[in-house]
Amino acid sequence: MTKTILIVALVLPAFAGAQRTATVPNAPVDAAHYLDQYIDKTADPRQDFYQYSVGKWLKAHPIPAAERSWGIANVVQEETYTRVLAISRGAAADTKSAKGSNAQKIGDFWFSAMDSVTNAKQGVEPLAAEFARIADAKDLQSLLGDAAHLQYLGVNAFFNPSISQDEMNSDGMALYLFQGGLGLPDRDYYFDTDARGKMLRAEYVKHVGKMFELLGDAPATAAGEAKIVMALEAELAGASRKIEDMRDPHKNYNAMTLDSLGKLTPSVAWRAFLEQGNIRGVDTVVVGQPEFYQQLQKTLTSRPLAELKTYMRWQLVNTFASQAGGKFNKQNFHFFGTVMNGTTVQRPRWKRMLDEQEGYLGDALGQLYVEKYFSAATKDRYRKLVSEIFSAFADRIRAVDWMSPVTKDRALKKLGAVMIKVGYPDKWRDYSDFQVDRTSFLGNAIRGNAWRSDFYIKKLGKPVDRTEWDMTPQTYNAYYNPSNNEIVLPAAAFILPGIADSLVDDAIVYAYAGGSTIGHEITHGFDDQGRQFDEKGNLKEWWTPEDAKEFGARAAKIIAQFNGYVAVDSLHVNGFATQGENIADLGGVQLGWDAFTKTKEYKEGKPVGGLTPAQRFFIGWSISWMTSIRPENMRNGVKTDVHAPSPMRAWAPLTNLPQFYQAYAVKPGDKMYRADSVRVKIW
Repeated sequence: MTKTILIVALVLPAFAGAQRTATVPNAPVDAAHYLDQYIDKTADPRQDFYQYSVGKWLKAHPIPAAERSWGIANVVQEETYTRVLAISRGAAADTKSAKGSNAQKIGDFWFSAMDSVTNAKQGVEPLAAEFARIADAKDLQSLLGDAAHLQYLGVNAFFNPSISQDEMNSDGMALYLFQGGLGLPDRDYYFDTDARGKMLRAEYVKHVGKMFELLGDAPATAAGEAKIVMALEAELAGASRKIEDMRDPHKNYNAMTLDSLGKLTPSVAWRAFLEQGNIRGVDTVVVGQPEFYQQLQKTLTSRPLAELKTYMRWQLVNTFASQAGGKFNKQNFHFFGTVMNGTTVQRPRWKRMLDEQEGYLGDALGQLYVEKYFSAATKDRYRKLVSEIFSAFADRIRAVDWMSPVTKDRALKKLGAVMIKVGYPDKWRDYSDFQVDRTSFLGNAIRGNAWRSDFYIKKLGKPVDRTEWDMTPQTYNAYYNPSNNEIVLPAAAFILPGIADSLVDDAIVYAYAGGSTIGHEITHGFDDQGRQFDEKGNLKEWWTPEDAKEFGARAAKIIAQFNGYVAVDSLHVNGFATQGENIADLGGVQLGWDAFTKTKEYKEGKPVGGLTPAQRFFIGWSISWMTSIRPENMRNGVKTDVHAPSPMRAWAPLTNLPQFYQAYAVKPGDKMYRADSVRVKIW
């Protein structure tokens, strides 16, 4: 059972699920000329700050055919790809590594992953036992046992189980049962009435049918099975909550005994079900969406056993389609890559396999990565920057005029209790129980999913290990975890492409690393979700009712701001669903700015490269979100992601800041101008 956790991440490239690769530009290495590659001097920053700040780079780097989006994350990722590729190839070439060592696992995993001929020849053969279990099920109970086993292998059958910190008791772990079981990205895809929605559903049914054909079913049979899958998933989707409704942690936390859960779903013998998934000794679970489980009961009892088997066969092949290689991967890419996201060419296999290896052996790779590429001096620089950002946030909390002294004291207490993790973990994950060999890439993936499930299952009933990381050091991302009250900043999160860290001037660093990374993440501890957790990471009210109301009024303004933006065609951004990230962006740029104003560069006010320190700061912020996005991927992101489109994040928060108006002389009538009455100020 794969783990999900309420972690608020900085950003994935453009939208969650976007793939990352790149070519590093030949940028000058001195600070004075570094921004020349980005700035479009023909554009007016008062009218279109995004085009002005990064338009030159975007024009010079169009989206490659194999990519859904293209931007800063891709450029940084290229450096990581180059480094990790060398590690992987070296490990694969060394056949004398001790059996069971990380080097052996990395080398054998890479060898099997790059053996595309064997991978395609085997297809889904390594899953033969799982398909046979489904076929042999004699009744609903035995089929549900198979479903539990498939969940253990990472298959999203019927619903989504996960293990993470108990939001009401952060010292312990809990088993969460959430809605799930869908093949399309989100529940709205099953009900959208526009032309694209209807087209995607029709193409999805075709895709499911093609997959059944690849499993050996006759075309007519496969077409009928695809309709069954679509109908069954639509039932589950109809009882699923919308993305915006998943933001309320209280409403999505419903602790139940297994007996109480059994009253929602009397057809499921929960204790036996969990044991089939290797989970034992659990008496209480957290049900995210009880109404979903009421629908699950109806689906299980109204559908013939044969139809439930058809659905499970689909979930199984859908989960492992890309890893089965050959014709399965080709068909999977056609729908999810081309139809859904507009990419006509698949990314090179070696890059896709590096992503796979990252998912299964990320910490093993990370140990080798940090030994070579993250110096103690760099770590010290960013720990100092973290301290400065935290100090700036403390000053802002003290200065806000809408919060009572008692809530301010608790906010400062929470801020002071945040656990700060920079660069890489002190303790690495132990992969000794993960068996990796060179015979089958899909076989390694199946065992890897089982290993991951065991990793989290073992946590149940034990104290939380607050030293763990949920990202590897080579990840270009960061996160705040409210249950741990921690900010986690991987080594790669601070990389600026094309220039050595020691040569980057403070204006860029304090915006790019200080604002969009550190400031963004710590603000998540005080956004619409994070603020509901106390300093120990428990979901517990610590605001006065009046202060909570004041916060809500300010959050409503940022919701309204982003609701007014059109992402693509006539599709608006979902301001409610994205409010947490938008609040974090606004707080991040403010905190980065506050810390920057204390630097020598800002105080001296000397131009660098023809730009004032303030102007360079805001361009540095824009670079953080520099991305071009395919329209298809943009539409998917608006429907499924809690982040606003990356280009919007580059300029929208700035329109709330008087410092931005001053830096570029923005005035009423300019497109970047927003009246003071609608500007958002929270922290």
